[in-house]
Amino acid sequence: MHEAPVVEHVRLDVWLWAARFFRTRSLARQAVDTGKVEVGGQRAKASRAVRVGEAMRVTRGEETFEIEVRGLSDTRGPAPVAQALYAETAESVQRREQQRLQRAAMRDGYRPPEHKPDKRARRLIQALGDIDAT
Repeated sequence: MHEAPVVEHVRLDVWLWAARFFRTRSLARQAVDTGKVEVGGQRAKASRAVRVGEAMRVTRGEETFEIEVRGLSDTRGPAPVAQALYAETAESVQRREQQRLQRAAMRDGYRPPEHKPDKRARRLIQALGDIDAT
């Protein structure tokens, strides 16, 4: 079998892509450029070398991950291999879970309609002045 060569350092955008934080390398680069990735508490450049043991904060959408780099890779592999490249702190996991529960509670009151409005209901909606209804 073919073994992957041991790498001493990898570009930050490549590592984020290989660790499956972002779907493409260009999205990873864009996140780094817009300040959504901090290494050691400071903004970093996409070309910065990542080393094992560094602490990182990655913001993706509404989620913030606080991680420690455990391994290096410049190729994107299966999810279990990618998850072995980092370790998330317990506080980060707990905070993300609380935020997820909070978002779920905020949307709990909304119930989508069971079916599309019929002809009579559409006319009533239009009569009320809802311009979005067609």
